[in-house]
Amino acid sequence: MKALRIGDLKAKLPIIQGGMGVAVSLAGLASAVADEGGIGIISSASIGMLIPNFSKNFNEANKQALRNEIRKAKKKTKGIIGVNIMVALSDYEDHLKVAVEEGADLIISGAGLPLKMPEIVLEDKRGKNKTKFVPIASSARAAKLVFSYWADHYGVIPDAVVVEGPLAGGHLGFKKTQISDSDFSLEKLVPEVVNVMKPFEQKFGKSIPVIAGGGIYSGADMHKIMSLGAGGIQIATRLVPTDECDASTEFKEAYVNSKKEDLMLIESPVGLPGRAIRNKFLEDVAAGIKTPVKCPWKCIKTCDYKKAPYCISLALINASKGNLKNGFVFAGSNAYRTTKIQSVEAVFSEMIKEYQVAATFGTGMPLETVNESRKHKREYAKVRKAV
Repeated sequence: MKALRIGDLKAKLPIIQGGMGVAVSLAGLASAVADEGGIGIISSASIGMLIPNFSKNFNEANKQALRNEIRKAKKKTKGIIGVNIMVALSDYEDHLKVAVEEGADLIISGAGLPLKMPEIVLEDKRGKNKTKFVPIASSARAAKLVFSYWADHYGVIPDAVVVEGPLAGGHLGFKKTQISDSDFSLEKLVPEVVNVMKPFEQKFGKSIPVIAGGGIYSGADMHKIMSLGAGGIQIATRLVPTDECDASTEFKEAYVNSKKEDLMLIESPVGLPGRAIRNKFLEDVAAGIKTPVKCPWKCIKTCDYKKAPYCISLALINASKGNLKNGFVFAGSNAYRTTKIQSVEAVFSEMIKEYQVAATFGTGMPLETVNESRKHKREYAKVRKAV
């Protein structure tokens, strides 16, 4: 398993933890992932809700909370810490500036195309600071558009790209009809994005790793997608039911207790489809039951709160605190595979073993099968010793 290099950053494990808001991936989870050799990510989405009386000045609360979490994470670990900042945030540029000022190692941006950039981010690309920039794209066309725009307007390009498939949790960059269409599968998207990046690598004389995310759960999944050209993976769902995840125990147990049929697609108030775990709150929404929305801040550009059946930021912060009667849980398509809450170290240990088994015996050989097979017992012991 090769390390993931993004510019001068080197992650021993080619794993980026996906950013999960609201208040699901903060300093606790991010630092634990970084300690294990991956890249830990703090989600900035509505992060100001962690600050008392946040509604009096939501923008300032967001900036202060983001500073707090970056500083906490950096005190906890010497590993790589980044921030996920959604383009759709109404105070997007403010979050970018805070991340750079606080010395975040990288910024990952999706939920929109990150085209226009404040000067402080561009200064990083010109060598004045060290924060790397990584856009999220749901297609080769979108990835090419972002890199072409930066090349033409700024003379620089982002440092890597995350291609996120339709099996991810949370908001999805696909139409509902595309989500189950094999033409939009991650396995198809990754080689397309890898090919699109080649001319930029040649022109700018640098490697542009393609990180694959959305539906990757096991080490075998990881091996399969990296064999298609991905330089690393982004995972989120498997890291929610961990001791270090910043969400409540109730939030994590929603994953552990979920079944495959509980995973559902919803229409988010921000105008995008999303994947979540079915509960009473979402059933009420589907039945047309609305909760009064009074929005003093409008945190998402595309949200029409006057027509929204509920405030998604309030619903998500409620869920992260364990109040699932007034909220719901976003989750990827593999959330039902979770059986217990364990440490980040244990998750990564399992994934490394699964990856090594897939590399040795093929992705079709489950870890349990190899473990129990007398024929492969000796070979498997060598693999386990190696990891």
